[in-house]
Formats: sequence, structure tokens, C-alpha cells
Amino acid sequence: MAAAAARRAVAGILRRWAPRAALGPGAGRALSGLSAPGVRQLRAPAPLWKPRLPWGSWPGGGGPSVLSSVTSLLPSLLQQPARALTYCSLRSGKRKSVKAVIDRFLRLHNGLWVRRRAGYKKKLWKKSAAQRKRLRELMLCTRTQCKLLDKMTTSFWKRRNWYVDDPYQKYHDRTNLRV
Repeated sequence: MAAAAARRAVAGILRRWAPRAALGPGAGRALSGLSAPGVRQLRAPAPLWKPRLPWGSWPGGGGPSVLSSVTSLLPSLLQQPARALTYCSLRSGKRKSVKAVIDRFLRLHNGLWVRRRAGYKKKLWKKSAAQRKRLRELMLCTRTQCKLLDKMTTSFWKRRNWYVDDPYQKYHDRTNLRV
């Protein structure tokens, strides 16, 4: 499905630029220095429609230069939104939590969110003991991140839970802390 969307996006961009690319790089400039300064050069109008060719079978070998400039833009054009938040579910009509947030973060009762450091379980064999110790430590999210994570979860995940032997018990209630 993503490949079909990418193909449609590239085809739409190429269709807009195809008349310019078909005329060549020097289409707008005078062809020789013999033309008078006040005389405009006449050229044939650009075709309104260009037949679609299968990928890779452009006449004369390689693709046009427009294709190479568009392909570098494709990841940014087709990138999915980072927050996959459902405002209204199809079954119940309620807002849904983002599962990636629930899996990766822990919300303390004072409103702060706790996360692991990036790469805390990647290639540990090549990291020093001090670096492995730093990676095991938990990080507090910033105020902006906490607000965003609160928006991405429902009230179910914000309620207070009482666990037996909770290792985070001393962090749930903080004094003199503005969030």
C-alpha cells in the first residue's frame, strides 16, 4: 500500500515537471548568440500530456534529472505522522492510547514520565562498564515531553496504582517540584 502511494506521488510530481524536463536544460535560453536583443525566441508549446512509461524504460537510457531530484524528497513526502493517536475509535467511539507510549514509558503519579536511555540493550559487548551503568539509569522526560505523552494516553494510565514492593514508590510523590 505504501509502495502504491509512493508511485502515485512520484507520478504526480513528474507529471507537473514533465514538460520542462522534455524540453531539455536550455529550453528557456536563446539557442545562439545571433538573435537580436529585442526579439523574443519562439518555441513550441509544452505538451499537456506525456505518455506514461514503465519505470526504467526512458528513451535514451537513464531517467531524467527530475526523477533523481524527486526521489531524494520521497521519504519526507511519504513519511507517516509520528503520533498515531486515535481520537475516535470505530468500535466504542472513544479516544485510544498509543501503545508505543505505554510500552516504552512509565508515568509517575506526580505527572512526570520515566524512560530508558536510547540503546540501553544494544551492542553491550563493545561498551565499557561505566557506559553500561549509565545506560541502565532511568531518565525523566522534560515538561514538553510529559505534556505530549499525557495527550497520547487516556485517563486509565494516569490513575494512581498501588503495587506491592513498588520500586518507584519513593518517586511517585515529590515535594517542591513544579511540572
